[in-house]
Amino acid sequence: MPKEKSNLVFRAEVNTFAKNHKIMTQSKNISKYSLAVAAFLTLALFVSYRSGDFGGSDARFDSLTQVVRSVNINQSYDLAGEPIPMDNFDVVERLDRELIANSYLHGSTILNIKLAHRYFPFMEKILADNNIPDDMKYLAVIESNLRNATSPAGAKGIWQFMEGTARQYSLEVSAEVDERYHIEKCSRAFCSFIKDCKQKFGSWTLAAAAYNGGPGRISGELANQRAANFYQLNLTEETMRYPFRIVAMKEIMKNPRFYGYFVKDEGLYKVLDDFTEVVVTGKVDNWGDFAKQYGTDFRTLKIYNPWLIGSSLMNKMGKSYTIKIPKKS
Repeated sequence: MPKEKSNLVFRAEVNTFAKNHKIMTQSKNISKYSLAVAAFLTLALFVSYRSGDFGGSDARFDSLTQVVRSVNINQSYDLAGEPIPMDNFDVVERLDRELIANSYLHGSTILNIKLAHRYFPFMEKILADNNIPDDMKYLAVIESNLRNATSPAGAKGIWQFMEGTARQYSLEVSAEVDERYHIEKCSRAFCSFIKDCKQKFGSWTLAAAAYNGGPGRISGELANQRAANFYQLNLTEETMRYPFRIVAMKEIMKNPRFYGYFVKDEGLYKVLDDFTEVVVTGKVDNWGDFAKQYGTDFRTLKIYNPWLIGSSLMNKMGKSYTIKIPKKS
């Protein structure tokens, strides 16, 4: 092929390649532009959605940001005035566990704070009248969350008495009456129980452990393990954690805002002190009729007297029962 013709063919091929490359480049640019636009619109839609539902100007969600952090335990702690040995790494780690675990039980902790406003005032008086340290009221928190609960083992009430122990401390348990649900009477029974444990072991910390694990078991383990105090004992996990849980709940409920809990005064549950009392010494055929007779209803009567577990009272022994009658609002 002549040289001139070869050059012409080469230039033609170059021009064709250039045109094709320009078209391809324009096509790629269009594709890139389309992708960029699509990405921008998607992001704008997502931001708009998130802003409208979870943030922006909606003040309902302004405080939802949560900071999950460890607890600084570089300070002194005590249970009922008995110092916790913070120079023992095992003790520090066990306390640390309970402070962290209980700090993030959000729902139950808020409810405990609300219920404490109802129950702590009379608990504190009963404890003080019986020379029991104020810290012991937190046993009711870790036992039942301040509710008349029933455990899988059959323990009942705010203080979680088993039936045999309840009777031992003069609480009535029958088909019609269960005084483990009687707030005042079971609180006084608790005072007697915990004082007996303190007298036996010489320590409120060991008394608390015995309330959970049983005095006989604690006494046996102290002897078997040659232990001088609670912190030297190796027990079941629940009992090992028990005194530390008391301390943790005390710290959190005494300093709720430090641990991130904010409950307004109007959100606290009221003290149920708006009642009169009626003494019953005979039979009550139906508590619903009884409630109506005194201007209330069955449900409200049971709220004020949860220890009345039946719908009637045969009272074959002719006992005297004091019934709280809520005042009319």
